[in-house]
Amino acid sequence: MINQVVQDEVPVAGDVPRVRGRAIVVTSGKGGVGKTTTTANLGTALAALGASVVLVDADVGLRNLDIVLGLEARVRHHVLDVLEGVVTLDEALVTDKRVPKLRLLAAAQTREKDDVDTAAFRDLIGTLRDRFDYVLIDCPAGIEKGFVNAIAGADEAIVVCTPEVAAVRDADRVVGLLGDDRKVELIVNRLRPALVRKGKMLSVDDVNDILHLPLLGVIADAPDVIVSTNRGQPVALDPASEVGESYRAIARRITGQDSAAPEIPREKTFLGKLFGGRS
Repeated sequence: MINQVVQDEVPVAGDVPRVRGRAIVVTSGKGGVGKTTTTANLGTALAALGASVVLVDADVGLRNLDIVLGLEARVRHHVLDVLEGVVTLDEALVTDKRVPKLRLLAAAQTREKDDVDTAAFRDLIGTLRDRFDYVLIDCPAGIEKGFVNAIAGADEAIVVCTPEVAAVRDADRVVGLLGDDRKVELIVNRLRPALVRKGKMLSVDDVNDILHLPLLGVIADAPDVIVSTNRGQPVALDPASEVGESYRAIARRITGQDSAAPEIPREKTFLGKLFGGRS
């Protein structure tokens, strides 16, 4: 059983019940494409818009979300502590003082993904949905038990894919495993338009000729992302960063505040339907 008490969020008699929050898993299949950075920046941007947001690190044994957020020194407990009744949910949640609407539930660093009971994790996500507007789940790489756990409580998914052949192939496999019951959207990450123009990198159209997903946004490959990640300062907090604005624009699309199509370079494709596409 998950213990939870947050006095300032408990409705009183006569209050209109809050709308249940959205649970979105950020996934890809392939490691190293930027899932954790995407989760951190989208969560930060959503919270900056005024939404209540909790980020859940589902990468048990290899947690990094706390580092990207710059909150590693404040993590005392983790998701397995909550699931096993060692601490309450509130004791494990870490509030980001820069954006008070944002909280983190860290993964265990010295445990294994098989230690997580999938049904219990799904129930935990349900509890968080009752309390927060958005629950973003940082999915581990691969399609094994960690993936199964991460998607269990999510009814939406964001697939992060870099413009590389291997990343597209793995993302295509993940899209199939997500099934038809979830809303699935795409973020193309680390795009370098100059290389696309020279025919040395897949374009956004190349990627989506295979995946056939609604495009949520495109993130350029820029040095400020690496700098911000190393500093534990999400680039979405930087008003001068073009990449930060890309994350903020995606957050506005998620909330419905911005219905404009993502701005993407319109270079000619060079690989076409590399894998035959998805019918």
